[in-house]
Amino acid sequence: MSASPRRSAHNRPALIALVIVAALGCLGLAWWQWERYESATGTAQNLGYALQWPLFAGFAVFAYFRFVRLEREAGEPEEKNESAAASRRDAPTAKRAAKPIAPTELPAGLLPERPKAVRDDDPVLAEYNRYLAALHADDIEEQVRTAGLHTRERSAG
Repeated sequence: MSASPRRSAHNRPALIALVIVAALGCLGLAWWQWERYESATGTAQNLGYALQWPLFAGFAVFAYFRFVRLEREAGEPEEKNESAAASRRDAPTAKRAAKPIAPTELPAGLLPERPKAVRDDDPVLAEYNRYLAALHADDIEEQVRTAGLHTRERSAG
């Protein structure tokens, strides 16, 4: 048996149904908020929501068409023949130039340098850190003794 052919994004009924349900749901919520705004207890917040929900519906439709376009561009076979690629670039109907194959490097000096950690040789700070390390070691030793894990020295014989 052969594998089923890959469906294009604009021909997927489940995805189309999802976009339609999302857009209709958003428009329904906009209508509901508009009704709430027009009621005696309506506030400006209801008006804001009534204006926001259609934008969400529009975004769902926009995202769908963007997804279809990106999938179509990703699915196009790359030109193996340079002459075909050159003729496509020279054609007046070409919308954009050929995509670069390798990622673009950032020029030096474009981003700020990472800050270096300051090396502080303060003797008081070093003594305090030694004190904290000794306290920690004593605490660990006490926990080991309390748990009964402290081992006594044994003779090798």
